[in-house]
Amino acid sequence: MSYISIFLLAIALSIDACVVSFSYGLIYTEKRLKNAIFLACCTGFFQGMMPAIGYFLTGFVKSSIGPFANLNIFLIFSYLGIKFIFEAFEEQKEKKLCIDIKCLLLVGIATSVDAFSAGISLSLAGNHILKPAILIALITFINSCAGFALGGKLKHLPTKSLEIFAGILLILIGFKALI
Repeated sequence: MSYISIFLLAIALSIDACVVSFSYGLIYTEKRLKNAIFLACCTGFFQGMMPAIGYFLTGFVKSSIGPFANLNIFLIFSYLGIKFIFEAFEEQKEKKLCIDIKCLLLVGIATSVDAFSAGISLSLAGNHILKPAILIALITFINSCAGFALGGKLKHLPTKSLEIFAGILLILIGFKALI
């Protein structure tokens, strides 16, 4: 997988964290910088760790799925892309947001579950994991900070469009694996 594909993957994976951070930015008006940094660190950390975990767990089953690696990459990314697109159209229930360490850890894990599958795909594509994991974590950190910062300023940002865009990016990356 090329670095451009990995960069696009990192952007797509970071959309969930950006949208969650945007929501937090709408609500939290005090200690904005501190809260933004904590939230971004948490989401970035987990977005970087989950692909590494997926990457290393793939080794246990790689010999049996290796011949179908490109098809598996396509299926994983297509699944993630379609999931992003469908989630964009789901009714969003209003939730209370907390910003203590327990909540931040849960947000970090919840926004990075998709990155686990991406790590499996990176392994199947023959990539090393260190640079992609760092890039995914860094882009997520930046997008999370940006989402939080924009939360109070751009209350009408079309998050549905962002999620659909992320889904399309993931599907295109999946198709690229078949070529």
